[in-house]
Amino acid sequence: MSMRAATPATTIVSTFYDSIFEDPLLQPVFGHPVATHVDHLTAFLAEEFGGPARYTNKLGGFPKTVAVHRGRKITEPQRQRFVERFMAAVDQAGFADDVPFRKTVKSAIEFGTRIAIVNSNATTEDELHPQRVIPHWRW
Repeated sequence: MSMRAATPATTIVSTFYDSIFEDPLLQPVFGHPVATHVDHLTAFLAEEFGGPARYTNKLGGFPKTVAVHRGRKITEPQRQRFVERFMAAVDQAGFADDVPFRKTVKSAIEFGTRIAIVNSNATTEDELHPQRVIPHWRW
């Protein structure tokens, strides 16, 4: 399986989102379910792993990602919980035994959540993380 295709990425993201809204640590970051969450994160991940550039070309690209995280004041415990829940979703989607894939996904999620924590706490443009494009990961 590959995350370049929407189906595995959608399965992972849907499983992840099903787990966060009742989580007392993550619920304050995400609030309530929004109809576009799964679609947008799926498009981001598919692009990040070599799929079509739909997130960049049609959904606002990295500037949109920065904007949605601004002011959320994500904490390190919230970041860690995000990673834990996301990796649990990867396992539930059937990737538990694919060590190279899991390692790459975890690296991508760790990297992305570290950017999110910086951007969510930035009070000025100068405090934003320097990453300005969707990174690309291979395994």
